[in-house]
Amino acid sequence: MTDSVATSLDISRLSTQDADFDARLEALLAWEGVSDAEVQSRVEEILRGVRERGDAALVEYTNRFDRLSAKGMDELTLGAERLRQAFEGLPVEQREALAAAAERVRVYHEHQKPGSWQYTESDGTVLGQQVTALDRAGIYVPGGKAAYPSSVLMNAIPAHVAGVREIVMVVPTPDGILNELVLAAAHLAGVDWVFTLGGAQAVAALAYGTETVPRVDKIVGPGNIYVATAKRAVFGQVGIDMIAGPSEILVISDGATDPDWLAMDLFSQAEHDEDAQAIFVSWDAEHVAAVEEAMSRLLPTMEREPIIRDSLAGRGALITCRDRDEAVALINRIAPEHLELSLADPEALLPEIRHAGAIFMGRYTAEALGDYCAGPNHVLPTSGTARFSSPLGVYDFQKRSSIIQCSADGASVLGRTASVLARGESLTAHARSAEYRIKD
Repeated sequence: MTDSVATSLDISRLSTQDADFDARLEALLAWEGVSDAEVQSRVEEILRGVRERGDAALVEYTNRFDRLSAKGMDELTLGAERLRQAFEGLPVEQREALAAAAERVRVYHEHQKPGSWQYTESDGTVLGQQVTALDRAGIYVPGGKAAYPSSVLMNAIPAHVAGVREIVMVVPTPDGILNELVLAAAHLAGVDWVFTLGGAQAVAALAYGTETVPRVDKIVGPGNIYVATAKRAVFGQVGIDMIAGPSEILVISDGATDPDWLAMDLFSQAEHDEDAQAIFVSWDAEHVAAVEEAMSRLLPTMEREPIIRDSLAGRGALITCRDRDEAVALINRIAPEHLELSLADPEALLPEIRHAGAIFMGRYTAEALGDYCAGPNHVLPTSGTARFSSPLGVYDFQKRSSIIQCSADGASVLGRTASVLARGESLTAHARSAEYRIKD
């Protein structure tokens, strides 16, 4: 146990028995991720500039926003040899850890690969589905001090496993800062192109294409408000994965897990940024108090203490509920990005959990393992969107085509049905097209 001086902890303390519980919880969960008019206007200007002026606009915006002095796109392009050098130049420990994580992510996503299928009806008609990969995917990776090689692996490896022909990565390098781990991860993940671009201009380049940057079919990966706004704006021109909000964790404990462990699990998400959300729930009031004490005591030992403190004060919560069933109801109401079931028998709850991005089962499964090397993807739905969204996966880089091949007998039978329905809709050409194939 770490020795430190406990400090007061500014965090919301809620009980499901409070009269105002619902209102307070809703206020905590509320997240307005929509950009304001000024941000939207600037993004629209950037998108228009890249669409009209291509590489010249990319160089201009990158020099302005990332404080560079590039003369052309050749200075903002990294080849395969540079990525290989980054990997080989890493310290052995980092190189081995990155390779181990990449292999686990790859093996997990290999299990996700769907297959094409078809079946033949009694009259010889064939129906089915053909699964094909996207031709080209674009990966946005945050850069500078907030560089995440794990994000490269989680975004690029599923695309590679899916069979995407070309993977294009953009990563900003403010003040010329290149992160060698990020480049090494791109090498391991099979990235084909890397451009040191960021912000709305990078999204525009991927969506529209320029003289140098190839146009992609789908853009995935996290970014700031300008990136999120740009992704929303170009949707339709290209596919996107999601509009991600701040990181979240919901921890449920039955009272038997070490409070220090739980405190650190909550900190692990709160340290991302001031808008991140960490919520702890238990039906054991003494355990809630013990976790609060551990958080107060351990917080001064954290390198990112100011960020964690602001996150907990703004959006964190300690919730005492009546029982296990009430905890399950809270899980499905919150629909968290990350859910830790720190319980003796987590599998007993699993069938009742309908809404969660990733579920971490048992006392030994820290959410942080999922961020780096467990295998499942760490790109997850946030802000309650786990009600209808799923983690990023192989399926996000593939599409499905329906297969229909009618035999002569099948066309005759289906033609009669189609004729009746088409004439009911007053679509005569539809009806006659089907009727031509009806046997007398």
